Amino acid sequence: MPHHVAILAYDGLCTFEFGCAVELFALERPELGVPWYSYAVCAEERGPLRAAGGLSVHAPHGLEALDAADTIVIPGWRDAGDAPSPALLASLQRAYARGARLCTICSGAFVLAHAGLLDGKKATTHWRYLARLAQDFPEIDVQQGVLYAEDEGIVTSAGSAAGLDMLLHLVRHDFGLEVASRVAQRLVIPAHRDGDQAQLVARPLPAPGANGIAQLMDWVRENLRAPHTVDSMAAQARMGTRSFQRHFKDRTGLSPLAWLVKERVQLAAQILETRPALAIDAIADLSGLGSAESLRRHFRLQGLPSPARYRRQAATNGR
Repeated sequence: MPHHVAILAYDGLCTFEFGCAVELFALERPELGVPWYSYAVCAEERGPLRAAGGLSVHAPHGLEALDAADTIVIPGWRDAGDAPSPALLASLQRAYARGARLCTICSGAFVLAHAGLLDGKKATTHWRYLARLAQDFPEIDVQQGVLYAEDEGIVTSAGSAAGLDMLLHLVRHDFGLEVASRVAQRLVIPAHRDGDQAQLVARPLPAPGANGIAQLMDWVRENLRAPHTVDSMAAQARMGTRSFQRHFKDRTGLSPLAWLVKERVQLAAQILETRPALAIDAIADLSGLGSAESLRRHFRLQGLPSPARYRRQAATNGR
């Protein structure tokens, strides 16, 4: 059976966030060769529902659709101060209690906060609402400025486009890196931005060397097995070391070495999915992580299962 996703609609719907969820889960993708998600758009109100931009939306299902969902997506909320109805909160509480995965984009985190489902958990929202979320719900471990946060089956994301990063994270979890990369390619967006990347990354006007950093990142991705240091990457970008580090952080939100490790871990994960017979030591060498011990350590630091378990999960999911 395909993984079933329920997308919540509501009066005052956030059109962009809703569109992100529909784009990811409601389009047929036969070219991927995997059993793609099934979906249901549901709402508590009978409708038509008002949506941002003067649009109207009709949801074909009521809240009963939440009872059958493996994943529930709340694409924003009409107002951070508007408490959801007891019926909606109870439906979400039941769904989570039976094991459904709950996901929110932007102000949708306030819906789960009102349901008490974020108490004691890490969560985030749009940077404009972070202070309010922390003030109104002090039991929540509010993550300042990250793109998305995941804790015990609940994934919350920052505003607007960060929702796409979070939804691609779900695809990557459910189907693996290769499928997620192909979906990202169709969306014409980066295949992976880590959840702990800053929401507000400085975007200065292009400076001397900016194109050099972009070219360096492409070159490093093609040569991850080779040894790299901050000095060697700065030289490849034809920049001074201090200037390179500053411009790289402005561009990516990460230090050069932190970015390098994440790229190597992603490559190792992709090899685990696509070459099941290859030894762990060989994968560590090919990805530039050096040894099986280093590979295991970096997987753990990135919040991933051990390489052996990751490979078993990939095989089980038919990736």
